[in-house]
Amino acid sequence: MVAIAKNIKVPELRFPEFSGEWERGTFDDFVDGFTSGSTPSRSIAEYFNGDIPWVNSGDLDYNIIHSTPQNITEKAVIDTNLKIHQPGTFLMAITGLEAAGTRGSCAILGVNATTNQSCMALHVRGGKDVRFFYQYYLSVGQRYAFRYCQGTKQQSYNGQLVRKLPIAFPNKPTEQQKIAEFLTAVDEKIGKLKRKKELLEDYKKGAMQKLFSQEIRFKDDQGNPYPDWEEKRLGEVFKRVNTKNQIQNDNVMTISGQHGLINQVEYFNKSVSSKDTSHYTFLQRGQFAYNKSYSKGYPMGAIKRLIRYAAGIVSPLYICFELSSEGSGEFFEHFFETGLLNKWIQRIAQEGARNHGLLNVSISEFFTDLPIPVPSLPEQQKIAEFLTGIDDKIKAVANQIDKAAEFKKGLLQKMFV
Repeated sequence: MVAIAKNIKVPELRFPEFSGEWERGTFDDFVDGFTSGSTPSRSIAEYFNGDIPWVNSGDLDYNIIHSTPQNITEKAVIDTNLKIHQPGTFLMAITGLEAAGTRGSCAILGVNATTNQSCMALHVRGGKDVRFFYQYYLSVGQRYAFRYCQGTKQQSYNGQLVRKLPIAFPNKPTEQQKIAEFLTAVDEKIGKLKRKKELLEDYKKGAMQKLFSQEIRFKDDQGNPYPDWEEKRLGEVFKRVNTKNQIQNDNVMTISGQHGLINQVEYFNKSVSSKDTSHYTFLQRGQFAYNKSYSKGYPMGAIKRLIRYAAGIVSPLYICFELSSEGSGEFFEHFFETGLLNKWIQRIAQEGARNHGLLNVSISEFFTDLPIPVPSLPEQQKIAEFLTGIDDKIKAVANQIDKAAEFKKGLLQKMFV
């Protein structure tokens, strides 16, 4: 059982018009009904692509759900004996791994919907505010849920466990509502920032497609068109970097889709490198590395440019390279992010392509068979400047999101018991 400090019954941060101790209880005192769903048979086509939202744990994104990636039909609901939940229902993921961010995630329904077996639907009792319950769960309840499962082989919650989770709440509904409205306003601000970031990312994606397909072309400062682009092989523009780590550089890096080349400890909170790194490849700022391991958004592996550090080392499994002639590293950095090389990498990946998660890509074919577009250097620089400008705006919004999220985290710690 989780020990609860009995001497703390009022929050540190409170609206001035309220006083008195909060009540303590369990989720069972706050909620009527703990219901999980199920998955209609995938073999029956008429069960899917209907108009009834069907939620799974991956859809619980700490927000209000207004739509779902998958919808099911009324026949599926009837045949599978599923319950349709009304807007205002609290959903929590009851399966999956905590570390993966699935188990314990939550959301509030904004539409009528049903769920699969990985979600539990909780119906908050009348007179109590589901938004308060949602914010309390984020602040305190989620940690209790994780602790209840520690020391067991259980990788899921059940109704009996969830009923016993502790909760503290003000007995005045008006205080619940005021807390909920305030924190919901903070959430809405964060949501708007996230939407702004998504729109900028979509804009950049569309701009890259048009720029690298040459649907849109820049002109020089006098308004004249730049020379036609050339198509070259990667090895005509770049040369391999195969410098071994003879100086015993200890900045061991990995490739992250979001962060690029980043220190392993900074990314994983631990080093996953060999004890002897003398055979690792030594990279300097501006050079590139190709990780043949596939990841989300990078089905054919990721190519990243070292910009975070002056130097570092990477696994010898990476293919490393640098510009062999005059060119803009920033331009090619953006080009590699388009994914336009994926179909060509797939062609040179040999049969039995994945070896321990790695694509079986020949180094020689990587340099001789992959085509890349090469505009004139001034146009490269203009394209790079334009796309980097969008990146700077995306980073600025991302920083605003981080600050707002940190602000809310502080509020959650102080506004609940």
